[in-house]
Amino acid sequence: MELRSISILNYRNLMEVNVDFSSKINCFIGSNGMGKTNLLDAVYYLSFCKSAVNASDSSNIMHEAPFFMLQGNYCSDSGFEEEVSCALKRGDKKQFRKDGKLYERLSDHIGSVPLVMVSPADNELIAGGSEERRRFMDVVISQYDKEYLLSLIRYNRALQQRNALLRGEREPDADMMSLIEEMMAEEALFINKCRRNFIDELTPIFARFHNAISGGNETVALSYRSHLNDGDMLELLRASRGDDRRLGHTSKGVHRDELVMQLGGYPLKREGSQGQNKTFLVSLKLAQYDFLRTKGGEMPLLLLDDIFDKLDSRRVEQIISLVAGDGFGQIFITDVNREHIDGILEHVTGEYRLFDVEKGCVNLLKEKSKV
Repeated sequence: MELRSISILNYRNLMEVNVDFSSKINCFIGSNGMGKTNLLDAVYYLSFCKSAVNASDSSNIMHEAPFFMLQGNYCSDSGFEEEVSCALKRGDKKQFRKDGKLYERLSDHIGSVPLVMVSPADNELIAGGSEERRRFMDVVISQYDKEYLLSLIRYNRALQQRNALLRGEREPDADMMSLIEEMMAEEALFINKCRRNFIDELTPIFARFHNAISGGNETVALSYRSHLNDGDMLELLRASRGDDRRLGHTSKGVHRDELVMQLGGYPLKREGSQGQNKTFLVSLKLAQYDFLRTKGGEMPLLLLDDIFDKLDSRRVEQIISLVAGDGFGQIFITDVNREHIDGILEHVTGEYRLFDVEKGCVNLLKEKSKV
């Protein structure tokens, strides 16, 4: 998939931006707060129907503006052109369209424009709670497996219903509780299977990228931990009803699953330095990209937002060498350092475009076309 151009109105600090992109590497330089990350976030939004930065959609509307609008013009790997647009007015529901046709369900769009983003916020995968690591698994799997996303939606809806009964003033209706638990157990079995298969397939790809970037000097591992490893989901839910009633929430299920990250046989959160953590995360995201590339019909977009901080020059060169190769498609890179970007572009043999971002304005500085 290739994003040929994007039009942005009133998105965060980007009042009116129209950019035509290179089909391979696009670099954006500028000081912090100028709009580089906002531009990448707009690209992200058109893939996932939400921001990677703000949980509240209305927070993405520029101050004092009544709405924001995004429009991306894409070309599939097979040459098919399509337009994706989104508009949100304050107080209204956002509208997502593909080639002018309004989506009835936003979930129908997920996966049609595959994308992987690497950013400083990824550190929450290590430092944050288990929900961050579950979200990582869910985002990847949902991009190539529609049934997984629908199953996850059904499970979470049933989970909310069970929690509501647990928190009610009256004792939960036993028949209703049983029905909800049967729904949860059925969906949980499928979700658990998908997650296990995903981690099993991702781990060797991740190890390969990490070995290339680190020089093979560190041992890393991924593993998947779930309550379903301890027994049948339905039996676990039934057995925990009393405790859950006292707690006021459901304590067993795939909503408590964990992706375990290790460095040298120990938890990464406890063991890794800043450089080791960054190497782990970049390797994980590049593995995610390669995994999606082989699973889906389209080459994903790759967004690298200020990722080279805390990495030594050798590891930076390895990353650039990897992503500039044939295994990666269109790439978007941000950095505050012009010299850093110039050093990166010196190693790029193919086409690229370099943009300056200042106070929400994006201007082309330099480009190299196809030979």
